[in-house]
Amino acid sequence: MINTGFYGVRKKCTNNKAKKIISLFIIGVILTSGCMSQSKEDTINVSGAWALYPLMVKWAEEYTILHPHVRIDVSAGGAGKGMADVLGGLTDIGMVSREIYPEEIEKGAFFIAVAKDAVIPIMNRNNPHLSRILSTGFTREAFYDLYISGKDLTWGDILRDSQIEDRVQIYTRSDACGAAQTWAAYLDHAQEDLRGVGVYGDPGVVEAVAQDPLGIGYANLNFAYDAVSGTPAPGVVAIPIDLNGNGTVDEDEDFYTEKTEVIAAIIAGLYPSPPARELYLVTRGTPSGLTRDFLVWILTEGQYYVGEVGYISLGEKIEEQLKKIEGE
Repeated sequence: MINTGFYGVRKKCTNNKAKKIISLFIIGVILTSGCMSQSKEDTINVSGAWALYPLMVKWAEEYTILHPHVRIDVSAGGAGKGMADVLGGLTDIGMVSREIYPEEIEKGAFFIAVAKDAVIPIMNRNNPHLSRILSTGFTREAFYDLYISGKDLTWGDILRDSQIEDRVQIYTRSDACGAAQTWAAYLDHAQEDLRGVGVYGDPGVVEAVAQDPLGIGYANLNFAYDAVSGTPAPGVVAIPIDLNGNGTVDEDEDFYTEKTEVIAAIIAGLYPSPPARELYLVTRGTPSGLTRDFLVWILTEGQYYVGEVGYISLGEKIEEQLKKIEGE
């Protein structure tokens, strides 16, 4: 009896202990699920255009200071990746630095313009013909012959000097990106029509040109120029565009020494568009919840950082973008 009784008491205690463990386990699962749900709800994933990457990083930093419970993951990989990721549900926001295609809108792309910048042609700082190029510039026709027609031009062809036989080495982007599409649009073509050695990303193109004394390429404004000093990125300089084709960089075409000069030229309409262009953020369908809140903040308080980071504000057009989010 005692054994039985003792066994009975022990069994009862064991059952109570098991119930407590199960209860604690259930509570733990609920709390964990809640935390996971909270973590998922408070995380915004952003990918896409290199052009927007520096500004988006700044926006993410400032927004998370105001909202410490929010995590924003930002990655660059080109406008094409940004669009594919957001339409595929892999990210919440896609950064796109080109015009949005009709077929993308049909697939649910909702987009707002958030800032403006430009694609800048660049060349090696140690090019043996640098001083002359800075005086004469490149015409649009010269860029067309190199990037579209695929002509094997020498620097002598550019400078109209038959004594110069050095070949122009051209670099382009290997990834689907807004910079390449915008540069191609300037030449009335598409990215797939561009000739040259393909290099991944803005940093890759800048580095390739910086290592090739005879090389030229193109890069987004905030990669063609140093983020801190505002002068051209190490190893490269901007190629002046001879807009009127008179063989000379005139006073109103000479604005490439510092990034601030280029920005002023874009605002004044002196730099052509394209390669100047608007930058977009894209969601799949009309944004809601935290994503919507972040986008509204970008179009309001976040605009304060546009100029600070080296971009151009859209001015009154921002109000149109806000109304678009609000469904007006």
